[in-house]
Amino acid sequence: MFSATFIDRPRLAIVIAIVITLAGLIALSRIPVAQFPDIVPPQVQVTATYPGASADVVETSVAQPLEAQMVGVD
Repeated sequence: MFSATFIDRPRLAIVIAIVITLAGLIALSRIPVAQFPDIVPPQVQVTATYPGASADVVETSVAQPLEAQMVGVD
């Protein structure tokens, strides 16, 4: 129903798109920064137990393969 109107009148569709875009830009400039959501970087916590192994062995066999597979995590 609505799609036929916009197909028959492309200028109307363009004007409505521009009005919606301008309304969004005006709203974006007026919203306080405190109301933006906090974006927290991803955090991963891994606990591994490797009895009898030294710290170097645990690092090479557990920590390094995990770090290689996790993209974007420090």
